[in-house]
Amino acid sequence: MPKVKTNSSAKKRFKLTGTGKIARKNAFKSHILTKKTTKQKRNLTTTSYVSDADMGNVKRMLALGK
Repeated sequence: MPKVKTNSSAKKRFKLTGTGKIARKNAFKSHILTKKTTKQKRNLTTTSYVSDADMGNVKRMLALGK
């Protein structure tokens, strides 16, 4: 059985936490920031977690099994 390769783009975007959740960054924080409020930009800075519906796909990309 061959080794399972990790998706290179996924390993840059996702991080496994100590409790087994997968952390991710929020979208909409890279450009066109002048029309967004300070509160909105501040709230987008915090990390979020991958939803349960997408967990299987992300774990497969990170070669963590399902």
